Amino acid sequence: MNQCEIVINKLPDGTLRLGLAGDWKLGSPLPATNGVYAELANGKQVPRVAFETARLGGWDSGLLVFLAKLFEQCRGAGISVDQSGLPDGVQKLMNLAAPENQRSGVAQQAERPPFLERVADASLHQVKGFQDMLSFIGEVTLAFCRMLGGKANFRRLDLIITIQETGAQALLIVSLISLLIGMILAFVAAIQLRLFGAQIYVANVVGIGMVRVMGAIMTGIIMSGRTGAAFAAQLGTMQVNEELDALETLGLSPVEFLVLPRMLALMLMMPLLSVYADLMGILGGMIVGVGMLHLGVVEYVNQSREALRLTDFLIGLFHSFVFGVLVAISGCLRGLQCERSASAVGGAATSAVVTGIVSIVVATAFITFSCQVLGI
Repeated sequence: MNQCEIVINKLPDGTLRLGLAGDWKLGSPLPATNGVYAELANGKQVPRVAFETARLGGWDSGLLVFLAKLFEQCRGAGISVDQSGLPDGVQKLMNLAAPENQRSGVAQQAERPPFLERVADASLHQVKGFQDMLSFIGEVTLAFCRMLGGKANFRRLDLIITIQETGAQALLIVSLISLLIGMILAFVAAIQLRLFGAQIYVANVVGIGMVRVMGAIMTGIIMSGRTGAAFAAQLGTMQVNEELDALETLGLSPVEFLVLPRMLALMLMMPLLSVYADLMGILGGMIVGVGMLHLGVVEYVNQSREALRLTDFLIGLFHSFVFGVLVAISGCLRGLQCERSASAVGGAATSAVVTGIVSIVVATAFITFSCQVLGI
């Protein structure tokens, strides 16, 4: 191993040329650098520093540490540095570690773009998101058509497991929320109906409200937060673990193999859960009517039967079917769009819940307006 040394040579124009020789490695003793720093102490006499490395042998971070300290002192004294004499590898590493490059990167990230540019970026992002959603809906529709033709490739066991997860395992939370919603509707109605001595019509308000729309909406919101987020997290984790890429490599469509069973399960379970939510909501209203308004159980039941129509029941079922499709699409789409990082999985689950709830509210407004126009 050649001993490393520094040869200091001052040129007529004031340039300080440093000749680096030997092996500059951490395992070998490095030369004293006091003479170099003493020459640099007066920047007016040394306008520039250059290097000569013809006799330089091996090098590692020992050389880089020396150059980093040297460059820092040159910057402080206003001395320019000519790196052309250094090996190419050393020049690249020193350029990467240069503070000006690091500051420029931070400045670019922290720089706030103009208002119009931000509006344009947001608009393009929304357009791209809408295009992705349409493309995903098209793929799901084609997969559903292939299923009707008996050509869809997915495991029936996955469908059964998903039905159990989205159906039976959701009964407890649906029961609790629907019962409380029915009681809340009864309390709100009772405050005004008491003024007219028409407490019996609490049964009408609760029955029509739950069966026509509230049962389906509350079930949809519950399933969006419970099942839609779960779908997004499951598919997002598969995206991170590259399981979706493995399915495509095997010639299996992720939409058919993973999305289709989840969508079918929600399409089947949401109407049933909605009917169950309607019954629990009416039961909650009955608890308030009997316990607070002193109505008879038979009287309350008969009033509810007279108030409800088959049309109200069918409208509620249609709401729940649409909500099931929207929740499944929102959860699966955000899961497939998840980036390949752990934090992105949580973001996908959050986005799935928000998208699902917003879709439910928009769909409810559209269906309610359509029913009003049609007179049903």
